[in-house]
Amino acid sequence: MAEHQLYMQRALELARLGAGFVSPNPMVGAVIVHNDGIIGEGYHERYGQAHAEVNAVNSVLTIYPDAAILLKEAVIYVTLEPCAHYGKTPPCADLIIKHGIPKVIVGCRDPFEAVNGKGIEKLMAAGVEVVLGVMEAECIDLNKRFFTRVQKQRPYVILKWAQTEDSFFAPDDGSQLWITGEISRRLVHQWRGEEDAILVGKNTALIDNPLLNVRHGLGKSPKRVVIDRNLELSKDLRLFDQSVETFVFNAIKTDVDGKVKYISLEDFDNFVPHYILFQLYLQDVQSLIIEGGAKTLQAFIDAGLWDEARVFTGNVNLTKGIKAPVIQGDIISVDKVGEDTLRIIKPYVV
Repeated sequence: MAEHQLYMQRALELARLGAGFVSPNPMVGAVIVHNDGIIGEGYHERYGQAHAEVNAVNSVLTIYPDAAILLKEAVIYVTLEPCAHYGKTPPCADLIIKHGIPKVIVGCRDPFEAVNGKGIEKLMAAGVEVVLGVMEAECIDLNKRFFTRVQKQRPYVILKWAQTEDSFFAPDDGSQLWITGEISRRLVHQWRGEEDAILVGKNTALIDNPLLNVRHGLGKSPKRVVIDRNLELSKDLRLFDQSVETFVFNAIKTDVDGKVKYISLEDFDNFVPHYILFQLYLQDVQSLIIEGGAKTLQAFIDAGLWDEARVFTGNVNLTKGIKAPVIQGDIISVDKVGEDTLRIIKPYVV
């Protein structure tokens, strides 16, 4: 089992390289082992392109003249159950069977209805030995965004905000105040590049006029989401610069203006967080980071529609202003980020 964990750990490392590029597909890594040595590796690099198993097999075919023989004596480690259906690419289970790989070590099952055990069944029916559940918890955590979307029909929701030492969110006069330092702000930009979309409320858009991009980080800028019930925001704001797909949830119209999509919600007094998340799910948004304001964040907290909160506390006091959101959950970690303190909170396990 220790040997299995060694190779599965490597497969997990490979899978993470696809972060920010494969959604709404899961991140997957694959390692091919022959006589206790790795002969091939691969991961799902971009949405719509080859899956991890394909890239791993191709790496063996490219390097070794006797690849056909080696594969028939090899073991393949995969973080997620090989697919058994035709999507944008052919089934990976068929590929494994075609090359005669006799043993497959799988991290966890794929909850997607078109797979969910069918890949394992197909492999076993072809005489392939399958070992399931190696580093299962780590493999599920890797794809918590994918699992949430498939099992809950909504994106994985990350709440992010900064608060002062005396638990204020912002001044109450509409002015802008930087609570955190430069290191924290760069970390936030890195996070943005890892998620599909980022959401703010009308007041945040109006006061901060944010770009919501990754100019201080790596990866692609996320899709933008803003809540503007009565469509009061000026189209001159940077949110509407047509650089990325932008969703505007409102009570007036459903329309498309270039990359800006207006989505009307019939009932803006009840279940707004629920409606927004379902509409984003229909738009293939797998993960969402919510950056404010305080009222918007509290609405998702009160609805119980969050999976993780990242709360910065800066070395600042306000004595009065807009109070920070109130949240309860398990504190997973507390770390220093420059001069700031970062707490990661997750909902209590019921």
